[in-house]
This record gives sequence, C-alpha cells and structure tokens, in this order.
Amino acid sequence: MYKGKRVSVAMPAYNEADAIESVVMDYLSNPYVDEIIVGDNNSVDGTGALAEAAGATVIPVPQQGYGYACRAALDNCTGEYLILTESDGSLPAENIDIFLAYIEHFDVVKGARSNRFLVTSDADWTFILMFANWALAKYMQVLYLGSKMFEDISMREVGGTQRLMLRSSYETIRPFLREGQSAFLPDMVTIMLRRRMKIIEVPIVYQGREGVSKITGNRWTATKLAFRMFAIITINRFRRVT
Repeated sequence: MYKGKRVSVAMPAYNEADAIESVVMDYLSNPYVDEIIVGDNNSVDGTGALAEAAGATVIPVPQQGYGYACRAALDNCTGEYLILTESDGSLPAENIDIFLAYIEHFDVVKGARSNRFLVTSDADWTFILMFANWALAKYMQVLYLGSKMFEDISMREVGGTQRLMLRSSYETIRPFLREGQSAFLPDMVTIMLRRRMKIIEVPIVYQGREGVSKITGNRWTATKLAFRMFAIITINRFRRVT
C-alpha cells in the first residue's frame, strides 16, 4: 500500500515469455505494489502460465488487441491506485516511486521517455519514434488545450504506456474508451483531457525490452499506427464524452 491505499499494476501481454516472469517479480519487489493483473491476449508461448507462477493474476483476453488487453487488466484491478505498464521489461518498477510522488496532486501521472539521461542505449527509441511521438503530443496539446497549454501541462510524447491513475479517474473515462488496438494510449489521454482531469507528464527510466516489438519492429506497422493515433486524437476532440 501507499499511504493506506492499495496499488494495483495492470499489464497487457501478448507472447512475452522472454520477459514476463522477471517483470512480474520486479514489480512485486516494490514495497507499494499489492497486486499485478496480467491481461493475456491469446499468447501461445506460455506467457500466462509464467506470469501466474511469478505471482500475478492472469486474465484471459480473447478479443485480440493491445487496447482490449489493457482494459481487461485495468478492469480487474482492485486498488485505489492503478498503474498501467508493459510486460516486456522496458519500463522498470523503479518508476513507480516517481509517480507516487505526484499522485496526491493529480488525477493522472503519465510517464514519458523525455530525458536522454534516463533512456538506456539499448532502448527502442530511435529519432523517428521520438519525433513522431513529440509531434503528435504537441498536436494534441494545441487541439485540446489551446492557449492553456502554456500554463497547464506539457507533453513530450503521445505513447508511453507507463502511468498511474486514480481508480475514480479510470472509472470516469471507462465508458468512453473505444480503441481496442494499438492506439489505446492517446484514446485514454484525450478522453481524460476532455473530462478536464489534472494530468502531469514526468520523465521515466526506459530501457531495452526483451524480444521484438510487435509495433516498432515493423516500419509500416508503426507508420499506420501514427496515422491511427492522429485520427483518434482528432475525432475524440469533437465526439460526445458526457
């Protein structure tokens, strides 16, 4: 617990057998973490069994898609504080302490790979990925905040899975989440902005992952994702979320 509140960690997972065991143990070693919920999205490499053996609760997610796995894991968390993270080893548990330092003042603390001293040399964070994330984040700021972006929040990336949110914040946006695929993260943040939630983005440690990314490992797939994110950011600005 953190100051009397339960802390839950939600992880989407699809064929992450190389990393899942060590990742679960890393998060369970954090003194604030009470439970880990893994949304196993039809893995065929034993990911679910390895996660369960390491101490996580595994939720089968039959509908294929990153967003579906994230939502299933978050839906089954029982804590007052919900942490969403990756199961590939790229986002270590040490970042939790950074999030908790801010959460009493915000509804959402969003991690960002925004400081080169915190990004290891083996991390999957090329200039193209960095620039695309930055450009989409700035577009989102202008579209949703206008002049208030200078006094409210500053975002350096539109992706970045790792974040901490209040359970009440997630329950507020849950009925409006539509994206079940890889553009789930901007879907979540834009709905939070529409609901006028207090968000802060903080730099976090980002390191090399185990295995190959299902998205950034393919240039065409990554390009399609960027356009999908752009579309979701634009559409969510104008659709009804009340």
